[in-house]
Amino acid sequence: MTPGLALEIARGERRGILTAEVQQQIQQSQDHIAAMVAGHQTIYGVNTGFGPLCTTMISDDHLRDLQHNLLRSHAVGIGPDIAPHLVRLMLILKVQALAQGYSGICLDTVKRILWHIEEDLLPAVPAQGSVGASGDLAPLAHLFLPLIGEGYLYEAGEKKPAAAVLDAHAQSPLQLSPKEGLALINGTQFIAAYATAVLNRLHRCLEQADLIAAMSLEALLGSARPFEAPLHELRPFAGTQYVAARMREFLHGSAVMKSHAHCHRVQDPYSLRCIPQVHGASRNAWLHLKEMLQTEINSVTDNPVVLDEATAISGGNFHGQLISMPLDYVTIAAAELGNISERRVYLLLEGKVEGLPKLLLENIGLNSGFMVTQYTAAALVSENKTLCFPSSADSIPTSLGQEDHVSMGAFSGRKALKVVKNLEQILAIELLCAVQALDFRRPLRSTPYIDACHEYVRQTISFAEADRVFSEDIREAVRIIRSGKLLDILTETAAAREETMSGEWPEMFRV
Repeated sequence: MTPGLALEIARGERRGILTAEVQQQIQQSQDHIAAMVAGHQTIYGVNTGFGPLCTTMISDDHLRDLQHNLLRSHAVGIGPDIAPHLVRLMLILKVQALAQGYSGICLDTVKRILWHIEEDLLPAVPAQGSVGASGDLAPLAHLFLPLIGEGYLYEAGEKKPAAAVLDAHAQSPLQLSPKEGLALINGTQFIAAYATAVLNRLHRCLEQADLIAAMSLEALLGSARPFEAPLHELRPFAGTQYVAARMREFLHGSAVMKSHAHCHRVQDPYSLRCIPQVHGASRNAWLHLKEMLQTEINSVTDNPVVLDEATAISGGNFHGQLISMPLDYVTIAAAELGNISERRVYLLLEGKVEGLPKLLLENIGLNSGFMVTQYTAAALVSENKTLCFPSSADSIPTSLGQEDHVSMGAFSGRKALKVVKNLEQILAIELLCAVQALDFRRPLRSTPYIDACHEYVRQTISFAEADRVFSEDIREAVRIIRSGKLLDILTETAAAREETMSGEWPEMFRV
């Protein structure tokens, strides 16, 4: 499983199946649990209480009740329900973890989870309540309450009691076997679902940030020399080299760039000159998250882990620190991408570069032009800065001290996604200003890549000759950024030119 594959399943582009081999592994693990229970072996959470109650033994006739009570007692989430695509990812990633065959889950339970995915009957999962150790207990409990006919499901966008939905679809609530409740709610699938969404949306931001930066640099008559390959071979970070290669491709052959080839400017401000170094650093952070997430979603993260018919180890594979820290790192990376983008917006509005009017309108005074778009970008950048404190640096003991160090990884994921959403809006503002600025360089043409993207934006956002309600332009620019259409245009342009952008790099930087 890759993050990209999980996203394809979540979007309905692929269907997840359980192969015969996987079904055998799942059944074998459940058989192991049954054998240990029959042999009266003491196993945490199977015939003992949970957390600080781990020394309390549970009689055989209450083992099923124990698992049902676990889901009920841990379903204490609060706040708004998370988005449907995140719920789908949680379900998909949980199936992937259970399919490893070390969780003691029943095959019928896994099949019921797949049924929920395929029928698009998605549990209601509150956003808040997980501390990211012993897994994402509260959100996962809400995720799986419908299996036992409790909690809520969304059907066609309407939130309904799970029991009523199951009954309408001729499905009976499941009776959980020993260990099943624990296998369901132990794990990092809430954190991992957010990380998968962050990885995907930040990837689109990174790809478009380079393009938009090239537009801004071109409009500002900046130099392309800081992107030359020999310079970056002397400091060969993968992200930096990739961004520099893309900048060279975006700008190569531009008539706008040639128009000032012999100007006397010695060097550009950092937000132009250091695009490879800053964007590249964010690329490297994205790569780190991708690597860690790839391992995480193919791991067994519940507890205890069932190794064979005689061995169940109670460990800490559920602890979210391993993914919480990369999420905090990538939050900073996303915030910095917005930070440098806002600085380029400021440069575009300054009016200090020949041919660009102040605030990107000719008749300033009567009109304020694009002045306040930069205010909005600045507000978003400041908000992102406040969200950069690492959640993984905090820990509040829970479970009466049994769980005395937690990762707070759920909030790492939630705030990382918030920062990326803000970043999309900051980039939209730079795109709006860069496209306006490029119009002042006409009739000179840019490169096929930049011209094609410029023309696409102009299909829905017209050149501004006077003040208007710019929030509507920003809203449309945000839609363009979030759609990823500019990336499709780049791919189509490269194909028409029989080119492959950035040589060997795309595979590494693909979700």
